[in-house]
Amino acid sequence: MKRYKKVLLAVTATAFLLAGCGSKGSSTQSSGKYASKQTLNWTESSTLATADLAKATDTLSFNVLLNTQEGLYRLDKNGTPQKALATKTTVTNGGKTYTFNLRKNAKWSNGEKVTAQDFVYSWQRTVNPKTAAQDAFYLYQVKNAKEINNGKKDLSSLGIKAIGKYKLQVQLTKPVSYFKKLLSWPLFFPLNKTAVEKYGTKYGTQARYTVSDGPFKLTKWTGIDKKWTLTKNNSYWDKKNVHLQKINELVTESTTTSYELYSSKKVDETLLSGQQVKNNVNNKDFVKRLPTATTRLDLNQNKVAAFKNLNIRRAISLAINRQALTKDVLEDGSTPLKGFVPSGMGNNPTTKQAFYQEAYVKNAVAYNLKEAKKLLNKGYKETNTKELKFTILTADTDSSKQAVEYLQSALEKLPGVSVNVSTIPFVQLIAKQQAGNYQASIKTWQSVFADPINFLDIYESNSSYNNSGWQSKKFDSLLNEAENTYGNQPAKRWQKLVAAEKELMDQQGTIPLYQVAKSQLLRSNVKNVVYNPAGVPYDWKDTYIAK
Repeated sequence: MKRYKKVLLAVTATAFLLAGCGSKGSSTQSSGKYASKQTLNWTESSTLATADLAKATDTLSFNVLLNTQEGLYRLDKNGTPQKALATKTTVTNGGKTYTFNLRKNAKWSNGEKVTAQDFVYSWQRTVNPKTAAQDAFYLYQVKNAKEINNGKKDLSSLGIKAIGKYKLQVQLTKPVSYFKKLLSWPLFFPLNKTAVEKYGTKYGTQARYTVSDGPFKLTKWTGIDKKWTLTKNNSYWDKKNVHLQKINELVTESTTTSYELYSSKKVDETLLSGQQVKNNVNNKDFVKRLPTATTRLDLNQNKVAAFKNLNIRRAISLAINRQALTKDVLEDGSTPLKGFVPSGMGNNPTTKQAFYQEAYVKNAVAYNLKEAKKLLNKGYKETNTKELKFTILTADTDSSKQAVEYLQSALEKLPGVSVNVSTIPFVQLIAKQQAGNYQASIKTWQSVFADPINFLDIYESNSSYNNSGWQSKKFDSLLNEAENTYGNQPAKRWQKLVAAEKELMDQQGTIPLYQVAKSQLLRSNVKNVVYNPAGVPYDWKDTYIAK
């Protein structure tokens, strides 16, 4: 069944100096409220994985795609979809048929017109099993998408068709109340067939193997760079409202490096960690963000047989003091999780209680070392083992290293437990996690939009992201009922989602750790950065450098 969610958080490595903060811009912006130099210098904590929307799975890749591409809608500062390439939308057939009129003045950066057929081509390519798009299941609400992706139907049967050059029609399998929000996500954007077929497997692997229909173009990226530039796209239909000429993105080894760059006015933004947060709370440039992004520990039952035992999984969770991890180790404003689904993911339609509070299973995220030892010994007897040795795989960023070092120390307080640590660059981490090539791993996740299903469907038995080996028929059934039986009955759907979260936690299908804070310094003259806490975070289309 699989549903609609989010996306992995970026984390990782290395530094290059950038020239002057808020540097060059067009002469047309040299008056009024705009600074004469319209360049934004931004830091990233990971390298860019891909610029191919069908291959992207992490937040950074989607963030670059959001700013270099354009779809039917873009989200505004309130997270509400606003028309982009769509000029008119008609919904019929009880919410299952969407007809879009497209603007006729949109172009690709290679000079070709953006047409309805570009959407058809893009969606067909994503669900084509030959593409092996890990996120293809997001399109399963489109008629025949699942059957096509499973090799049971032809691509031509997908429920999307071009009615002439500038009219598009989509047939859904059922009404989807948040469909317009999904259409604001890069996975649902169009593709230029000429470019994709010209570059073949190289498409999206370097800047020169991409084309754009969005506010910016990706430049100065060879696929392995620790820096790249988003340059204003003069072919963009709404270029008159794009003020930035360039966005230089720089990967730094740590927040220590990016903080030094910020302090020396080499960059306009830096994430903060630990003591940096405490030192800058009263800084006029301080911004605390709490995205719907979580960090968890997954135990791979396919690699370590002992992890199949519920008491062993529960023991590991109970040995972790999440309050100590966030307050004393990370010190960056991150908050302990009460479950897998974080705060900010919706409220009960009747009582208005937040999902994470209603679905709270205390024993799944509590700290109780004495009980943990008791359960572990019980698990040892049930599995006929006396010790537990495994390696935790994680990214090589400061926060990931801090977290895994704490976990190693905490878990080795359990009898017979020995934990090794392996830290690798983020792009490599994604590949290993997707292949299930780990014993235990720290994973991160962020939603596409604010609904619990964005998180819960990760652990469906047939989810492409469920590579830890945990499965539950009860869990699968609850999600199926929520989406397919009670999709138009909000109160009953909500009850099924709450029950599913409780099943996941009762069975310790994963070990939630913390909701990731993104405390940040952002220069006060950088205006109109649209931030979305429940999806792709930064939209720079309307951003400008003020005088």
